[in-house]
Amino acid sequence: MRTQSEALLLIPSILLFLLPSSILSSIPPFSCDTSNPSTKDYLFCKATLPIEQRVDDLISRLSLVEKISQLGDRAPPIPRLGLPGYKWWSEALHGVSDAGRGIHYNGSISAGTSFPQVILTAASFNPLLWYRIGEAIGTEARALYNAGQAEGLTFWAPNINIFRDPRWGRGQETPGEDPLMASRYAISYVRGVQGDSYQGDGGAGLKASACCKHFTAYDIDRWNGVLRYSFNAKVSVQDLEDTYQPPFKSCVEQGRATGIMCSYNQVNGVPTCADSNLLTKTARGLWGFYGYITSDCDAVSVIYTNQKYTRTPEDAVAITLKAGMDVNCGEYVQKYAYSAIKQGKLSENDINRALRNLFAVRMRLGLFNGSPKHGLYGDIASEQVCSSAHQYLALEAARDGIVLLKNLEQFLPLSKSKVSSLGVIGPNANRASMLLGNYYGPPCKSNTPLQVLQNYVKNTRFVAGCDTVICNTSHIDEAVKLASSVDYVILFMGLDQTVEREDFDREDLALPGMQQSLITSVARVAKRPVILVLLCGGPVDVSFVKDDEKIGSVLWGGYPGEAGGLAIAEVIFGEHNPGGRLPLTWYPQDFIRVPMTDMRMRADPASGYPGRTYRFY
Repeated sequence: MRTQSEALLLIPSILLFLLPSSILSSIPPFSCDTSNPSTKDYLFCKATLPIEQRVDDLISRLSLVEKISQLGDRAPPIPRLGLPGYKWWSEALHGVSDAGRGIHYNGSISAGTSFPQVILTAASFNPLLWYRIGEAIGTEARALYNAGQAEGLTFWAPNINIFRDPRWGRGQETPGEDPLMASRYAISYVRGVQGDSYQGDGGAGLKASACCKHFTAYDIDRWNGVLRYSFNAKVSVQDLEDTYQPPFKSCVEQGRATGIMCSYNQVNGVPTCADSNLLTKTARGLWGFYGYITSDCDAVSVIYTNQKYTRTPEDAVAITLKAGMDVNCGEYVQKYAYSAIKQGKLSENDINRALRNLFAVRMRLGLFNGSPKHGLYGDIASEQVCSSAHQYLALEAARDGIVLLKNLEQFLPLSKSKVSSLGVIGPNANRASMLLGNYYGPPCKSNTPLQVLQNYVKNTRFVAGCDTVICNTSHIDEAVKLASSVDYVILFMGLDQTVEREDFDREDLALPGMQQSLITSVARVAKRPVILVLLCGGPVDVSFVKDDEKIGSVLWGGYPGEAGGLAIAEVIFGEHNPGGRLPLTWYPQDFIRVPMTDMRMRADPASGYPGRTYRFY
């Protein structure tokens, strides 16, 4: 029969509504509420004291059951101490997203600025732009919190894994394939989000908390039967040191990120979330990391269930906490930590160590200083979300990232006065949501490329050509008919989240289905060379366009965000000169013979291994 303490641990925080209403009604909206007389004498509420002293005081007041309850991403309230619940999981990859648990666009703020997906922002090669985007995201995050629409200020971004293999479904989330560039991106973005200066001068408190993920050598999701949950990345010491680790080192040492996420995979046989060499010796010891370490979601459970690395769930919980992990995205630690202690596999001191890191970050965010209105960032109002400045920054980022891949005899830019009719063709021309990539929230505005172009040229007609980007069903005859009847043709082709996304890697590098046939058929009948716009995160083999004189210009637009349609139109009609450069290698289709699972960076001529990225391929 379970004890009362053991039974309480089985209640996930999502079921807090089962608590008596008298208890729920006593939970304040924020910690250390001055209207609550019972908290005024608590040392942890005295903002003038050192954070370490305040944290120790708070931990000393918690029971073991209460301590364990705080080790999941949904940390329940502790009403007797006046502590509200906290949600560690929020997302802000390229704008404040509601993809996690902590952000809610259900009040006075119903949308947020959606910047371009990271791979396109990276193509600007502009660290100051990256900083300004981070700064805007941090401001909108704090505005949501001040408006009562955020249950946390810890955001699990940036994704700074190296875009090692062109098939990786999440490569779109990263700054590309170069370790130095990914490092610079991490520094700039983190400083902006957290409220630091561009130069990194430091500050009194955190505007929001950024988290470097996924630590480390993580870049396979689901390929050829290999799953990220059980993949063992075999990485040489040299590749680890000069490719996979530099972005994380820079994120910690120079960006001073306050969060790290350990990844699902193993590295050389050890789960990253259970690797004390990575989490404690390297991150905290060598790099001086000061913050919290979270698992990826359910990454503790997969150590037992998928990887069979431990004999019991308690062993998985014990080795991760002892290795240096602080909080589990999921409920596994909350469920098994108590029994791990009873079995002698874990100590209360291990729990206290993790809690010190967790509560220190929350205090650095000012979340134990009473009402946010009186805090360092209390004057950040709802009006700063979707502000004109932030929306213009989203447009600027999209403009500066667009890459001109081909421009035969300076075919672009077009002159609006000389375009009497325009044909727009392609499955990516009239879908606003696909411009956003993944991990996005509701955007401030939503305009498709077609809608924008219709404002540029009155006589604009549209045929999708393919029902979806997979393009197994095409309407090439309709597209050909349109193309032959207009002055100019713009094709919007490429990929979307049905082809490349988290937990789904690509099988090849060609344009899906009949897209190539659609492009060449339209180009063949068009009165003038056509303009091809490729919207995708990962590279596609479009070598067929290089020598085709009927394809005059090719633009790569990534996933350009809420202002992407306008940015593309401005480039096509000469209102902005595209200066983006590809942040990753575009490989030929035959690269797919190389297994994704081969983590080597350098070429091996003896075995025919071609190497990876511009440095070694």
